[in-house]
Amino acid sequence: MTPMIDVIFLLLIFFVCTASFQPPEEILPTRLSLPGAIDSQREVDPEIVDLDEIIVKLLWREGRARWQINNRDYSRLADVRAVLIATSEMKLDLPVILDVDAAVPMEDVIDLYDLCREVGLERIQFAASVGV
Repeated sequence: MTPMIDVIFLLLIFFVCTASFQPPEEILPTRLSLPGAIDSQREVDPEIVDLDEIIVKLLWREGRARWQINNRDYSRLADVRAVLIATSEMKLDLPVILDVDAAVPMEDVIDLYDLCREVGLERIQFAASVGV
């Protein structure tokens, strides 16, 4: 019985010594403003903050890709990036639903998916249309 108690205490001491009691720094939200730096706050539409999900439609119009985020049209991927970054800063766990038109090339779909992952959104889903 005594050797078993010794082993348990040794294991307990080992786990206490190797445990980290500090939260990881990348999880903690921080806003650092250095003296003389320009504040880069983005204006976020108040409707985005109260959403349950983001629906990004990728459409193929006039031979080019077009995007709609919650029924607002965007013609450049840079604009979509700005909206997704602003949204991810408000709610990182917000699900993103990608509704892709059938005519859109796979390259544009992958670019949109990579953009969502790049800005930190992890709950990305693809919408599927049910054909009759």
